This record gives sequence, C-alpha cells and structure tokens, in this order.
Amino acid sequence: MFRWYRNASRCYVYLSDVSSPIVDVKNDNLQSWDLDFRHSRWFTRGWTLQELLAPASVEFFSLEGRRLGDKSSFKQQICEATNIPSSALQGDSLSRYSVDERLRWIEHRTTEREEDMAYSLLGIFGVYLFPIYGEGKVKAFDRLWDEFHKMHKCIQDLRLTDPRDDKKRIEATKGGLLEESYRWVVETSDFQQWRNSQHSRLLWIKGDPGKGKTMLLCGIANELKRTSAKSVLLSYFFCQATDSRINHATAVLRGLIYLLVDQQPSLISHARTKYDQAGKALFEDANAWVALSEIFTSILQDPNLNSTYLVVDALDECMKDLSKLLDFIAQTSSISPHIKWLVSSRNWPEIEKTLDSATQKQRLCLELNENSVSAAVATFIQSKVNWLATRNKYNTETRDAVQQRLTLNANGTFLWVALVCQELSNLSGWKAVKKLKAVPAGLDALYRRMLDQMIDSEDAELCIRILAVVSTVYRPITLDELVALVDMPNGVAGEDRALSEVIDSCGSFLTLRERTIFFVHQSAKEFLVEKASNDSLLFKTQDVHSSIFSRSLQAMSHTLRRDVYSLAAPGISIDQVKPPIPDPLATVQYSCLYWADHLLECDTGGMVEKKLEDGGSVHKFLCQSFLYWLEALSLMKNLSKCIAIIRKLENRAQAYRDPHLYAFLHDAKRFVWYSRSIIEQAPLQSYCSALLFAPEKSIVRTAFEKCVPCWIQTKPRVEADWNAMLQTLEGHTDAVRSVAFSPDGKQVVSGSDDQTVRLWDVA
Repeated sequence: MFRWYRNASRCYVYLSDVSSPIVDVKNDNLQSWDLDFRHSRWFTRGWTLQELLAPASVEFFSLEGRRLGDKSSFKQQICEATNIPSSALQGDSLSRYSVDERLRWIEHRTTEREEDMAYSLLGIFGVYLFPIYGEGKVKAFDRLWDEFHKMHKCIQDLRLTDPRDDKKRIEATKGGLLEESYRWVVETSDFQQWRNSQHSRLLWIKGDPGKGKTMLLCGIANELKRTSAKSVLLSYFFCQATDSRINHATAVLRGLIYLLVDQQPSLISHARTKYDQAGKALFEDANAWVALSEIFTSILQDPNLNSTYLVVDALDECMKDLSKLLDFIAQTSSISPHIKWLVSSRNWPEIEKTLDSATQKQRLCLELNENSVSAAVATFIQSKVNWLATRNKYNTETRDAVQQRLTLNANGTFLWVALVCQELSNLSGWKAVKKLKAVPAGLDALYRRMLDQMIDSEDAELCIRILAVVSTVYRPITLDELVALVDMPNGVAGEDRALSEVIDSCGSFLTLRERTIFFVHQSAKEFLVEKASNDSLLFKTQDVHSSIFSRSLQAMSHTLRRDVYSLAAPGISIDQVKPPIPDPLATVQYSCLYWADHLLECDTGGMVEKKLEDGGSVHKFLCQSFLYWLEALSLMKNLSKCIAIIRKLENRAQAYRDPHLYAFLHDAKRFVWYSRSIIEQAPLQSYCSALLFAPEKSIVRTAFEKCVPCWIQTKPRVEADWNAMLQTLEGHTDAVRSVAFSPDGKQVVSGSDDQTVRLWDVA
C-alpha cells in the first residue's frame, strides 16, 4: 500500500469533520476551519500516516468538497498536529529518521484492529509482512521488528562505504566546490539531451588528468538533487585508485545499491533471499560480482523503482574488474528510460570501445569544450587568487601579476592551478611572483620540479620513505598508521603537528584530511610510481613491500595483547564496544589487515619462502600472537580478513618443507571457521568458548590454552581432533536437496529445503 501511494502523482483527502462554507483566500487571518483541520480525525487514524507521508502531493478537501490546500501549504499546521518534521513531509528518505522518532509519529493514532498498529508501519520502516489478523498486537510488532532488524543487518553488511561521505571528503580535499566551475556543463546540449530525452540514457564525460572531472560530477550530483522531484533517486560512486576499498567493480555496485536502498528501503528485498542464506559473504566472496550484478539488475527492473540517476566517477581508477563494470553499465543503460547513467573517465580506448556498445548514449569531451573548461578554470583561479591575496596581504599589483601568470600557464587544468597555489600559500607577495616565474606549465613538468625540490631538501630521505609507503599501501593510511610503517625522527611520532609538517614537506604530492593521508591526485601517484620504476635511487617497490611487512609484524607483536581494550567481561557484545581514547589499535589497524598481502608482493630472491619457514618470522608471530590478532580483527569488525590471509599463506607454505607452519595454518583455518560466529559477536570469546570447544589436539588450543580465564575450572569434553564438518549455517530442519563439490575437490557444500548450508572438508 505504501508503494502504491508513493507512486501516485497526488492523493486527495476528504475531511468530513472540517467544514468551510466560505473560503476567503485574501483574509490574512486563519480561517474558521483551521482549528478543525488541526484536530481532524484523519490525523489520528493509523493507516493515514502512510497516506500523508508516501505521496508527493496530498490535497485536502472540506465537508463541502472545497479544496483547502495541500500538505505543502499546510506544512506548519500538519507538523504541529502530528509531530512529523517538515523534511519528512517534503519527501526525505524515512530511513534517515531514527526508529524512536518514527514510532512517535503513530503513538497518538488508533486503528480498529489492534494488529493494524504494526501493519500500518510497514511502509514507514520499509519492510513487508503478510498480515495475520488474530495474532495480536504484540506478535505483530514482534514480526515487524524481526523483519526490520534482518533488513537493517543486510543493509549494514552491504555497506562498504557511504558515497555521500566520500563526496564530502573529496570536495573538502580539493578546496571546496565552486558553482561557476561546473555550471557550464549542465547547460550543454549533450547534458540537456541526456537528462530530458528518453532516447539518451548514458552520458560519458571524458577528459585528460587534472581537467576537473571529479568536481564536475560532484557539481552535477548536486544539481540533479536540487532540481529533481523528491521521488527521484540519485545514487553515485567515486572511484579512487589509491584506496583499495573503493577501487574495484564490486565496490562500485555495493555503493550504488547502498544509496538506492537507503532512499527506497523496499529495494533490499532483491538481495534478501540470497543474503538470508549466505550472510555477509554474499557481498564479499569470490562470487560477489555475480551476486551483486544480478541483484542490481533485478533492482533496475523493479516496476516500483522510482526514476533513477546513477553516477560513477573515474572509471579509469577502477583497478579490478573494470571490463565487467563497463559491460554492466552498457547493458543496463537500455533497461528503462527512467534509468539514466552518467560516468566519467580519462580518454582510454578500452573504455570508449565498451561504452560505444550502448545503444542510447551521449558523449561529452572536455577537450572539445576547451573554451568552457578554460572559463571554469579562470573562475577557479580568481577564487584561489582572492584567497591568496587575503591570506598573504597582496597589493593590487601582486594580485594581478599572480592571476595573470596562473592564467597564462594553466592550460585548462584545475589540478595544476591547485598545486601551484598550494606552493604559494605561505609566501609573501614578492616571493610569490618570483616563485611563479620558475614554475613550469604542464602537470608532468610541475611534478618533476616538485620532486627535484624535495630531493634537494634536508628532509629528502624521510620524504622519500613516506612517499614510497603511501605509493605502495592498499588504502590511504592515517598518521598513526604511518608512524608504524615509517621510521620517524625523534619528537615526531605521536605529535600531530610535527607529523603534519612532515607531510607538508613531501613536495605537495600529499594532502591531509581528517588525519588521513591522500595523494593530491591519482596522476601524482602514477608519476611517482613510474619515476621509481625507472630510477632505483628513488625506491624499489618490492623493497617497500618487504619493509611494510616487517614493520607491520613488529608493530603488531608490540601492540597486540589479550583484552587490548580492557573490556574485562568476556560476554561483552561487539555492539557494546567503544574504542578507548587513545585507541591502542590505531597504529596497527592497517598492519592487521594487509601484512600478509605485502609479504606475498616482495617475492624476490626467495624472500617469501624464507619468511614462511618453520621458525621464521611469520611462524613466530602466529604462535605468539594469533589469538590477539583474531581479537583485534573482531574489534575492527573485519574477522573475514583473517580467513582470507590464512588461505593465502597456506597456499604458499609447503607442507613437506615447512610442516609445522603448514600444520598451524591448517589448524588456524579450522579454528576460525568453527568459532567465527561467536568471535564476531563477542571478541573476548576468542579466549573462552573458541578455545574451550576446540579439539584437545588443536594446535591453536595447545599454544594459547594459558589464555583461558582462570575462573573457568571445569572444561567441557571435546573431540581429540577436528571432524570433517567445517561450519554449519543454521536455519530450519528439512531434507537435504543438493550437494556440490568445490572446483578443487577439497570441499563439498550441502543445501537443504530448510535453507541450512553445510560446508565440509573432504580430506
């Protein structure tokens, strides 16, 4: 019913208890029926809540059939009568309001049947239940909350990042969004045709690095949101090659689906069937792309889906499965005229080839709109010069000289202007003019100059070490994490101000945002990596991987311990955990997640094999800190990473050469599989239930039995060895209908009508 109302163009409400014999539209005083309107029975009935919130337009009529107004003109009166915020009345996503707040909207309402108090909230909470009249109000609400919590958990597990937060971060990192710098693009014929024509469903904006594509799409997203009806859905994603969380195709789909579901919660139903069977693994395992693409396609084909804009920035920064993503965009762009795709990238032939296969497309090339881009850059220069002049007290002559020089050499490139202005930010007027005369035009030439200046500085060695690490890590790292991965001078580690100064000394290649280190642009990283590959004096990537691995192991060994957050009670749920300040895991979060990946990347001269020897550094770390590492990953809500790491190491370790390490890894894998559920829910159960119910001969149990709390006197009887079953996902009980072997024949999965799935170890 809620969907039906939401899809209606307008809803008419007949108020039989509001009389308006004469309506004087010119009278400034409240009409005689105003009080009757506020106290109308219509605002006290349970089912009318969705009739009020769901439609875009609700028009009210009196007993005499005269139109009184709509929910927009009566916004203030309705807010006072119902306690519903005006933003909710105007079409804001209801998921943005807390459960308690939404419940307050109905607390003064009544229904003829007691169960309807719960059923009338289904659309408000975005869930669907089959009504069972006679079950009672309590049971109906129990079913409502059970379904809502299942839906909420599915959305939580789907969320990898919130693209809205990424957008805010990007805008702030780039110095803010100027309307004049993107306004031109929404006025082009290509954009207008894409937006207004049913026959144009894909717009590709392409251009060279530094041309402002990302900020263009930020501005376009703002414009689409500002000028579209409240019912229109807008979902976007910003790829960044330097951040492993958001630089692959599955991340793009997860981000887009997450924003759609956040705006229209009922869409999560397309994921629920598979999710209820597989859990979070549905979005993360080796088949995640297949599952997500099917879910997304199903959403786009949903007849109840509102008109939708899908925006993806920087396709060229999608480092994994780009071809799959391009094919998906091209294929789904023709599903419906109500679905519009807008994407951006560099001028890459492989991207052009795939997007050209879309049947209803538009293309906007920034190089072919040179005048518009140059005008936007000129506006950006004006803004930056005004800022510099105010900050450094330029006189008129200096201001004009700086602006003229920037305009002369910008060549339509926002990034060049931003980098140069960053160099000028702390220089007085006459020094700024002198500096500008030495700054070359073009990004590559500017990068070379920045690098040469850094190498000639007294902090060159430290800066190179930092740039080497930041170029090599799999996601942006924080200042705390940097300290663990790079040897810092005395007095720098732990001092934010000193660390910020160190980052500033890295030749303007890096920027700092909320204590997290980013490259100013993907092209800056590409320049450094290419330069390093041709100049061994800068840094060798494999050496950097080796250093990050070694320092990560060292930092984790020093930091990780039992009950690192001092929770004390082993039954404390992960939802109750609040990281202490300062957070003892702050320096090692990156290390906990990626130490093994860096080890496997430094495969020169048999280094990996040496590290994986019996009694080697990896073996020692696992024997001493494995359970502490599990606890840390659980506190970080990323225990699944442990399983992935163990599998990678097990595949590289050799049973015949490194029997003790191999046996530990095999046992650790079984230990985590068997205890994963309880450790994810309560991190300190790593030392209680997980150890107590592991087999007597478990290597992990033997190594860490000393960690079992001393107050546990009686231990349960358990089997001597692991049995064949790895893990049980419990549902109902029914007959087993399907069995399938893994491709390597080492595992078998069994499925039942009761939705129970079992994973077995064949060996």
